Amino acid sequence: MTKRSRLRKRLLEAEATTSAGTEDEIEIVACATIAYSSENSAHPIEHLFDGYSGLGVTRWIGARPDTVEYIIVEFDEPQQISRLVYEVEEAVRERTQEVRVEVSENGGQKYRPIMVQEYNFSPRGATYQREELRFDRLQTSRLRLTIVPNKSGSGTATLTTLRLFA
Repeated sequence: MTKRSRLRKRLLEAEATTSAGTEDEIEIVACATIAYSSENSAHPIEHLFDGYSGLGVTRWIGARPDTVEYIIVEFDEPQQISRLVYEVEEAVRERTQEVRVEVSENGGQKYRPIMVQEYNFSPRGATYQREELRFDRLQTSRLRLTIVPNKSGSGTATLTTLRLFA
């Protein structure tokens, strides 16, 4: 019998090593809906929130190569966010992936940029990146990640884990 995921999710319409939680970690699965632009059926969006982190673990992968992908965490109630942790791994292709993080305080009507980061991956060298961002307690109703998989090279958007802290 297959255990069903409790993650609430919805597909965005197309527009033209287990990690122990800490007491201030926001349980995203319990307090938010995840909107996303696509997912590879073998690497669904649930993998981003399954608690695994590090090299070689489960991950979310977009379904469309060389396409900008979006993930939006839609909180049921606004959250105070002081820290964000995410991981990216690419061991197959040489490419540069860009991740943009934006927050909205008004249900997604307007987003404010928080961070833009590029990662250069090479199977012969750098294959994994962990990013930890600290904030001055952002009041957030939506958190949007924009993943550009191919700033140089070809590839598919991927993220290994996403964790948020109050």
